[in-house]
Amino acid sequence: MDSYEKFDADVKFPPLIEQYERKIYDLRQLIEISKGLNSTLDYNILIDSILLTCMGQLQLMNAGIFLMKSIGGDKFSLHRNYKGFELDHIIDYSFNINSELIRFFETHYRSFTYNEIVGMLNVPELDVIKALKPDLVVPLQSKGEINGLIVLGDRINRGEFSEGELEYIMNIASLAGIAINNARLYEMATTDMMTRLKIHHYFQTILVEEMKRAHKYERPLSLIIADIDNFKKFNDTHGHLAGDEVLRSVASVFRDSVRLIDIASRYGGEEFAIILPKTDINEAIIVAERIRSAIESLSVSFNDRLLQVTISIGVTQYDSLIDKSRQEFIERADRALYMSKNDGKNRVSFL
Repeated sequence: MDSYEKFDADVKFPPLIEQYERKIYDLRQLIEISKGLNSTLDYNILIDSILLTCMGQLQLMNAGIFLMKSIGGDKFSLHRNYKGFELDHIIDYSFNINSELIRFFETHYRSFTYNEIVGMLNVPELDVIKALKPDLVVPLQSKGEINGLIVLGDRINRGEFSEGELEYIMNIASLAGIAINNARLYEMATTDMMTRLKIHHYFQTILVEEMKRAHKYERPLSLIIADIDNFKKFNDTHGHLAGDEVLRSVASVFRDSVRLIDIASRYGGEEFAIILPKTDINEAIIVAERIRSAIESLSVSFNDRLLQVTISIGVTQYDSLIDKSRQEFIERADRALYMSKNDGKNRVSFL
């Protein structure tokens, strides 16, 4: 009996200890991952963090994520921060949030290899997934609802995913789903719903932070303030519904013209502002002129009419010797805007 007990201990206990050590290590890793995912509410930075975490933990070369493109959207679309995948730009990488594919994951909440899903489901949405040639599809969930899908592919060592790895990636996905929901709520709280630009209060807060960074690190910071020309007259002529449609269209030009690090906001009724970190005034003028030109060429369809507007823009660069407060910085950009207004509108001025 003594020899049997010794043999049993020698054979069974060390692997058990190794398993516990591995679980402790994985839990520590998950805690660090959770800290990382919850350290930012910036949506694009968060997406990058999620994808890079998945790639690092499973040793992958490709990763992408399907999420709602906008607040209250009806489709999941492949986020532009995808890693490694080669896209066919003819394909629309999106599918309805109420599709059979999403309903499948609501009732089968776990990660699947692509081949497993194909063996269980035959729906058109799978063609979108198939085009990416993923190895693994992982659902994201928050508050009991699927709020995205992660697609992962091309494992560096070409090995199969173990059960432990599949469980581990689901733990990461659970953390990611919650973090994405929190970032969405923050986005809703800081975004103007009509234009989908940042609200005035958010602009003011971020401007102070960027001024501090520019001063501390001695790097350029520029500010653009713009105003739609003759907008009151436009509303009186065409009505406020037409005005709202123009505001949305003009805002889309601003969103499409800035980088991820820039902050485009709705400053007032028909006024817009952009904070441009790490950007000197010459670069900011180029951005402003691109926006002005795009809006001048813009035709907005409303009630079988094509409506057009122009915009006047003021640009300035932060100077710590002059701009002792955000108000002084804004006032200089505002003066440049009024130079554009006084010189005939539909132009860019700088100060």
